[in-house]
Amino acid sequence: MLVLFGTKAYLRQLAVLSLVCGDCGARVAHPLRKRTTKFTLFFVPLFRVSTSYSTQCTACGAERKLDFGQAERLLAGAV
Repeated sequence: MLVLFGTKAYLRQLAVLSLVCGDCGARVAHPLRKRTTKFTLFFVPLFRVSTSYSTQCTACGAERKLDFGQAERLLAGAV
């Protein structure tokens, strides 16, 4: 019997924020993204394995990883 299983990542853009980059110092757009990895069985996603958040500077490309609390505070400030 053949069993197909694995993981699949889903990337979702939550907001575009105007932030000062820690690397280049430019105040530019930073997309806030949520990456969710799900366990799949026969290509059907069953449950979430992990979730991470990040922002990326549109000027220099530097990416910063965030925890859930940091992402929530950024989203609350964007409204």
